[in-house]
Amino acid sequence: MIARLAALVLACATAFLPVAVQAQSGPLRIEITEGVIEPLPYAVPDFVAETQAAEQFAAEISRVVAADLTGTGLFREIPRDAHIARVSSFGAPVQFADWKAINAQALITGSVSADASGRVVVKFRVWDVFAGQELGQGMQFASDASGWRRLAHKVADQVYSRLTGETPYFDSRVVFVSETGPKDARQKRLAIMDYDGANVQYLTDDSSLVLAPRFSPNGGRVLYTSYETGFPRIHVLTVGDVASQILQVGEGVMSFAPRFSPDGRMVVYSLTQGSNTDIFAMDLASGATRRLTSAPSIETAPSFSPDGQRIVFESDRSGTQQLYVMPAMGGEAQRISFGDGRYGTPVWSPRGDRIAFTKQNAGRFHIGVMRTDGGEERLLTASFLDEGPTWAPNGRVIMFSRETQGAQGSSALYSVDISGRNLKRVRTPAGASDPSWGPLQ
Repeated sequence: MIARLAALVLACATAFLPVAVQAQSGPLRIEITEGVIEPLPYAVPDFVAETQAAEQFAAEISRVVAADLTGTGLFREIPRDAHIARVSSFGAPVQFADWKAINAQALITGSVSADASGRVVVKFRVWDVFAGQELGQGMQFASDASGWRRLAHKVADQVYSRLTGETPYFDSRVVFVSETGPKDARQKRLAIMDYDGANVQYLTDDSSLVLAPRFSPNGGRVLYTSYETGFPRIHVLTVGDVASQILQVGEGVMSFAPRFSPDGRMVVYSLTQGSNTDIFAMDLASGATRRLTSAPSIETAPSFSPDGQRIVFESDRSGTQQLYVMPAMGGEAQRISFGDGRYGTPVWSPRGDRIAFTKQNAGRFHIGVMRTDGGEERLLTASFLDEGPTWAPNGRVIMFSRETQGAQGSSALYSVDISGRNLKRVRTPAGASDPSWGPLQ
């Protein structure tokens, strides 16, 4: 059954259309209809507290692990009150018959210890219940007490990878714009959080308007646009010490929509001079700049391919807002969007095979994905205003902003997987927009 889930996830990740997958090692046949699947049932008893100081962490860590897995839509937790077996110690033999009786196909067991210095250690194992064997080997992670949630995310990442064969994404962070105040006088500041909305920290105050934060490839820096000087200019912020500086692209010009190259050495951005907006690239070490587009149109929202060889961007050079792909150092651009409506804010998937975008058509906004040549366009959402997609590190999930209608409308963050399933809101303390998903830590 574990092999069944791995094959199923692979099928979802490689195709948009309904597919049938025949397991090569046996007669199992997996059918997926419009991306709808039956989540795999699993059990995660509360982790065993090995020391008295660990009691406050043991249950909480197991609950975060469960929330991570269930939140993907690929797994269904069997309620703890349905458990027959009780796990009394980490090394105790697993009573597989008891877990089979409640139809648990996967079992996660663990323990937590904590000492007087505040160091917390988590150990865990993953079991294939019907095969009666452990998946991989037991592991352990350690941190100080303040990092207990991150320990839980690391455990969930390992479980996710073993059950699906995919790269995980739980131990990651998102930088976004936190919004407060009425819609016509919105105050905005940069914030950073765990992928699930926990551990929010603020990186700027709300004294000036900030937009479009973008993580560096290693998660150590953030690019964003600020109106601190009265017109938009790009800032670079170091996350650890919350220090920022203005990217020197020239005086008296508007610069915005920045994004790092995959190696973190360059920044690509839009620059407005007079009535013209083009895309430029800057070498961060030398400050040398290169103009990448030159057209009497608005060229903006550039995003590198993962190999750094190409850039996707939006332009109205055809008369309407559409998506184009060009070489990373500039050159002839090829249009890739040809559906009805307008396309914007393109972002290349970490896998390299798809581009996410915002689409406006017939009075509705959508988050969508397409192949890098524009083929197989698929709309994942529809709303009054959905915009600004960002990819999870494994390229399976997309986070975006959704704004509600009317004078009292507000912005919030949502996530959805690339099949269009599992749409859910990401809880934040206040309104939120412009998310940028950072790398796996």
